[in-house]
Amino acid sequence: MTRQGSRRGNSVRLAGTGPVPPRPLFVDHELKADEGRVGPHDHLTRAEVLTLLPTSPSWPSRDSKADRDRGHMRLLNAAKILDWLAAYPGDGWQERWWAAGADSGKEFVLAALLGDDQSESQRNGLVAGLNCLMMSRIVLPGYAFLRGYKALRLFKDVQQTFPDGDLDPMRDHGARLGMTPRHVDEGLRLLSAMVLHTGRDLYELTAEDIFHVRALGRRLRGEAFIGTHTAWELLRGVGVIQSKETLKDALRFGQLPTAELVDAYNIQSTAIRNMLVRYLDERRPGVDYGSFRGLVRELVGVFWADIDAHHPGIDTLRLPDDVVDGWKQRLVTYVHSKSGEVKERRGRIAVMMRVRGFHLDIQECAHEDPFWAQWAVPSPITRGDGAGNHKIYKETTARMHQRVRERLPHLPLLIQTAERVHREAAALLEAATATPLNGIFEHGGTTYVRELLKVNQVPSRLDHGSPHVYIRPVGTTGRRINQSLVEDDAFWSWAVIETLRHTGVRAEELTHLALVSYRLPETGEVVSLLQIVPSKSDEERLLLVSPELASVLATIIKRLRDANGGKIPLVARYDSHERVTGPLLPHFFKRRPYWQPQVMSEAAVKHRLDRTLEATGLRDQAGQPLTYTPPPYLDGRVVRADRGSVDGEDGLSPG
Repeated sequence: MTRQGSRRGNSVRLAGTGPVPPRPLFVDHELKADEGRVGPHDHLTRAEVLTLLPTSPSWPSRDSKADRDRGHMRLLNAAKILDWLAAYPGDGWQERWWAAGADSGKEFVLAALLGDDQSESQRNGLVAGLNCLMMSRIVLPGYAFLRGYKALRLFKDVQQTFPDGDLDPMRDHGARLGMTPRHVDEGLRLLSAMVLHTGRDLYELTAEDIFHVRALGRRLRGEAFIGTHTAWELLRGVGVIQSKETLKDALRFGQLPTAELVDAYNIQSTAIRNMLVRYLDERRPGVDYGSFRGLVRELVGVFWADIDAHHPGIDTLRLPDDVVDGWKQRLVTYVHSKSGEVKERRGRIAVMMRVRGFHLDIQECAHEDPFWAQWAVPSPITRGDGAGNHKIYKETTARMHQRVRERLPHLPLLIQTAERVHREAAALLEAATATPLNGIFEHGGTTYVRELLKVNQVPSRLDHGSPHVYIRPVGTTGRRINQSLVEDDAFWSWAVIETLRHTGVRAEELTHLALVSYRLPETGEVVSLLQIVPSKSDEERLLLVSPELASVLATIIKRLRDANGGKIPLVARYDSHERVTGPLLPHFFKRRPYWQPQVMSEAAVKHRLDRTLEATGLRDQAGQPLTYTPPPYLDGRVVRADRGSVDGEDGLSPG
């Protein structure tokens, strides 16, 4: 695998003020070369191949003359393809396949064998012969070839070769996870393509094969092929992949080693680099991962990478006064990574105090560990450098208060807009749902037609019909509207805004928010409490749930139950700050964007706030769209303290 930000020795990088290195969310695997990928029958002779083909499970039976004729025609066309390949050099059929350029696509092969004058029967015959060669793994086509082949019949035949009894369990496993039959078919088709491409049986596939096909999809079309995540889950369902993680979790970067975090800044001096890694390794156990990355950024990126870039060759912490003064001057501003605008660094004093603490730590460690004696030098940051910290703190507080004063008067409009948008979306969805397919209806002064995607209009398909409601304004040619998703998006926008305004909790507290029921010992009355686990204050808090907040939470819980058979599904939330995936819990704020329920991310919460603010038309004093800063992410759990179980599931303790 490749990761961005690897260390490049002996190269000068102009660090400026130490920009934060790129932090990719997912591992991007390298594409493996195709050399050496051959089928199990690659070296058979032409006669041996033609003898092998009729043993395929998909070969026509010999019960009737028509079946025997079909088998005979397949052999003739397969022989024609073999004769064409035999004219090209190569040690085996696979090398001849590549040398002939056959991986360019089906049309290339047909044109090479039939020329420009192609009848439908000739095309169908050659395709049948080509299917036989691929089914028997004489040649292994590339994924690009298979994507353009449109070989639904071929993929169905491949699926019949799966071990007995595995096809139905895979479908059942997908249905339990919330997949529609269409999702399952997409995954099965990709698995069929993987079998044809690799030349291996279903149980011989590995996680690396999924990683490879994902990497290829991202290379060819900018995103994974359709069915990639589904194929991973189907393989997990029958035990081919021994993993408890979803594909997304398996691809995520975890907590990176200290050396890798440091090397992202390309420190030139090996001695300085090793010292920083050792110091940070000793500090790491005492802080959470998010804070640790901030420490690395400030000490390595903002401090030493800047020194390294402007004064190459320095390999000691004993810095000349002019070097220190220059760094302090550059610390006052920074260049915004996206806009390129030069801005004031408001946390500059905090950075200097971090550097001062770094030097003081080394001086203290030098008394116990001789290694640190060579690095124990007077700190270039004095106590006087922190004299303006109180002023900066007051300025920051004043800005926060001004921000509140600007936005608080607009909060009622934001709330009203969220309620209005959801109410209108729900009413339009209700009207569309009551209209038959292809029917015309009017709502809010606009005439709509209810439509259905073409892929869902085929009665023979397992996923005939759709749980989503699609509409289009009559007389327009734009994209149809998935009103089900529009209403869902409007609901969660309303839920986010209402929960935030009624709780007022901090971002880190929302990550472990739980609703508990408490029975008063004196009266026996049951009251609802919002449980906030230790965070900034290191103390657990319980907040009495107001009737307004209780109504919002009850609405969210009802919606989740209605969509999941009366239960709140357990979902693991990925903490992007700590780079870890948490346990399965019944989180409040989750949606099902595809077929997997997912806890809303920070970007999803901000998107919903921005969409609602856009609908209000509010502007700040500069005439720009008004923005509200949401917490990093939302997360909730439903727990009944008086029963000792998670709502909808049994066996989990409160909190």
